[in-house]
Amino acid sequence: MSRIARRFATLKTENRAGLVTFIMAGDPDRAASQAMLNGLPTAGADLIELGMAFTDPMADGPAIQLAGQRALAAGATLAATLAMVAEFRRTDDDTPIILMGYYNPIYAWGAEKFAADAARAGVDGLIIVDLPPEEAGELVPFLKAAGIDFIVLTTPTSDDARLPVVLANASGFVYYVSIAGITGTGSASHTAIDEAVTRIRRHTDLPICVGFGIKTAEQAAEVARIAEGAVVGSAIVSTQADGGRPLDLVRELATGVRGARKRG
Repeated sequence: MSRIARRFATLKTENRAGLVTFIMAGDPDRAASQAMLNGLPTAGADLIELGMAFTDPMADGPAIQLAGQRALAAGATLAATLAMVAEFRRTDDDTPIILMGYYNPIYAWGAEKFAADAARAGVDGLIIVDLPPEEAGELVPFLKAAGIDFIVLTTPTSDDARLPVVLANASGFVYYVSIAGITGTGSASHTAIDEAVTRIRRHTDLPICVGFGIKTAEQAAEVARIAEGAVVGSAIVSTQADGGRPLDLVRELATGVRGARKRG
């Protein structure tokens, strides 16, 4: 069983959703980013998305765009990102790590080689924002061979006709992007998220995690009552950039998520 499957099985046993946190690899520099990554599980992160810095992050809002720019300016590379995962695995062999980013750097690396190298480093899943389902065949077979999950994005515009196409190669979990727009902007209503998750569940048995626009423990708790995971990224990245204490925010978010479902 993969780390991702194990983690969601554990969460189901505990009758709670998971907190999925996003940080940008190499932001503001390698050492600080590594320390942040290493500290996330203790702070309450159940799964971790690690951003792969890219020069043209078209799906990201200002907070994550700036995080990528800081990382690149500090020398972030895809190789360094894999090295961060390998370093993390020296002390944590349980927490799933999902790389999130864009396809161009992977294409340049070579899909088959990257899948093998990522697995060797300890990567559990990939979210590739700009790889449409119709073209996923050039990457997914190599991920399957390496034991890496391909986590797909669904959106408010993914209707019942489109969802089977989007979900065809999905594994690990499904990421529901709750707003039609870039990261870190608006927030979807509780009702809209509930309806969307219900619709997606008609097409898959995979866990569903909801992200985009979740900034507070209260918002995370609302999502945790509906879905299997709440994803928070821009709020954590912004807190770090503003000189705050991002791990304290993660602790608050984790408290909200863990208290969202009360046993009878």
